Amino acid sequence: MAKAKKEAPVIAAKVQDTGMPKLNSSFNWGPVVVMALTALVYANAVTNGFTNFDDDFYVFKNPFLQDHSLQGIKAIFSSFYVGNYHPLTTLTYLFEYTFFGLNPVSYHLINVALHVLNAWLAYKVTEQLSGKQVTAFVVAVLFAIHPMHVESVAWVSERKDVLYAFFYLLSLRYYLKYLSAGYALKYFFIALLFFTASLLSKSAAVTLPVLLVAIDIYKGRKINARSLIEKAPCFILSIIFGIVALMSQKAGGAIRDLSVSHTITERFFIFSYGLASYIVRLVAPVGLSAMHYLHSTHGGALPWAYYASVPFLAVTAWLVARPSRYRKDIVFGVLFFLITISVMLQVIAVGSAITAERYTYIPYIGLFYIAGQWVANNINGLRKNIITGTGIIIILIFSALTWSRIGVWKDGDTLFTDAIAKDPTAYFGYWMRGNLKNSEGKYEEALQDYTDAIRLNPEFEDLYYDRGHASFETGNTPAAIKDYTKAIENNPKMAEAYNDRGWALYKSGDTAVAMADFSKAININPGLAEAYNNRGSVYYAAGNLDVALPDFDKAIALKPGYDLPYFNRAVLKANKREFKQALEDFDILITLKPENNAAIYSRGLVKYNLNDKAGACEDWQKAAQAGSEPANQLLQQYCH
Repeated sequence: MAKAKKEAPVIAAKVQDTGMPKLNSSFNWGPVVVMALTALVYANAVTNGFTNFDDDFYVFKNPFLQDHSLQGIKAIFSSFYVGNYHPLTTLTYLFEYTFFGLNPVSYHLINVALHVLNAWLAYKVTEQLSGKQVTAFVVAVLFAIHPMHVESVAWVSERKDVLYAFFYLLSLRYYLKYLSAGYALKYFFIALLFFTASLLSKSAAVTLPVLLVAIDIYKGRKINARSLIEKAPCFILSIIFGIVALMSQKAGGAIRDLSVSHTITERFFIFSYGLASYIVRLVAPVGLSAMHYLHSTHGGALPWAYYASVPFLAVTAWLVARPSRYRKDIVFGVLFFLITISVMLQVIAVGSAITAERYTYIPYIGLFYIAGQWVANNINGLRKNIITGTGIIIILIFSALTWSRIGVWKDGDTLFTDAIAKDPTAYFGYWMRGNLKNSEGKYEEALQDYTDAIRLNPEFEDLYYDRGHASFETGNTPAAIKDYTKAIENNPKMAEAYNDRGWALYKSGDTAVAMADFSKAININPGLAEAYNNRGSVYYAAGNLDVALPDFDKAIALKPGYDLPYFNRAVLKANKREFKQALEDFDILITLKPENNAAIYSRGLVKYNLNDKAGACEDWQKAAQAGSEPANQLLQQYCH
């Protein structure tokens, strides 16, 4: 019986020396130059701060960063958060928060370090693919300094992009080693391990198995049962993580039904425009913004660029398909781009953006590869000086644009002022800048931004809700109630609007309606801790201590890091002369909020009632030093 013919290994092309300088025969300047240039261009990112564009959720308010125990780490791997599942990314935040707190330098430094490593990996992977140092250098340099990649690196919340790319490129690197080493399984298992890490960093990694098939074809490997079966673990992982990604996005309310707002014809043009815009910005990275908003037609037409995208793509497809001595490289580069960006093209609409610059981080490598192969095949001879000079100009222009763009990500105000300038017809920039002003206590400025946003999008309930908060903080309670009511009209299931309207009504003296709003909020969202705390506060104010207590207990159970119900329950227990239990709550509260001067002062009162005069005086001393006059008076009266 004849033996089955063993599949021949894919032999990696010998690296061609095309004149790049060397330190010695085994160490080339190329990767060093790329990494140094990357670090230099992104040096100013390290001095940036946080923005209010998801950084507040991923860092400041992230409950998974509060618990670094084994149980807390287990929770990271078993939970969705803000519509995403990326536990390895969250682990990096946990590490930084544990050791560096809220110092933005560490967060930016790690992002930049990952980008530097990714530039090196882009060099090594394309060197393995092409066997050409020049190709690797061109791809790595463009990857490192292209302005479209700033969002992935300079934005703290986009850690998932640079992290998943790091493992994704490592997986590609070891798969290429697997091909060139006679299908040595150890390399395949290493590639599979890195692929899994990439999936755990960002779900966009699901495209890798299809890309591996494209690499097989490009490297001349025969596509047969063996080549496909070996990738079965990768495809299975992709399917599993793809389903998990859809579940997480759905749980976070990010998936939208475009059929409600756009016809099927409009959705076709939305798809074509998104794809075309990525190609255009490859060579002309202008008009960059934190949000490229999906335009609503309101019964009218889409902007002209949407319709122009179809003939543009048709011409591009013709250029790719026509005969050329670079056809193989062109087809592979385009396939690399299309495969890796496929999950970002709003086939399933996620969020409000039609495109996002961060989505090009890995996909552009495919298009850069085409450029790199062309340069490598034409740089010798008469064209050398022209190509070198043009390359230097492109590097200088892109480096300058990237340096400038990094500065836009300095903080939320700079970022969203830029977004407004880029598209004054989109509400998003006004809304986000308004949220920043609101959080900073600049309520009048916030009100103006919210009003501008509402003018552009009068149907969005969050705008009325946020403007209601700003109005309440300025003391304009009637305006706040009006905005909360409008938010409820636009979205009758908005529990937060009922809760906040209830508090505004209570402050206006309408206790009965306020209590109805709190109960309605709880009915819509039984997990809304703030509504239980507010309802308990009203019960307490009315003297119904035994009815108030279960609401405070529930608020704490739902949200253990929420400080207000601890304070309210402690005061309630102190009034019931349950001083030991009150002391326990004050201790927890002060651990959560060490700067809570009212809690420190009140704990002193509880300690005094427990005959701990020394402890009481210590607390009053701290409170008095922080500016509490009542604490100072007690200090003078009882502690001298």
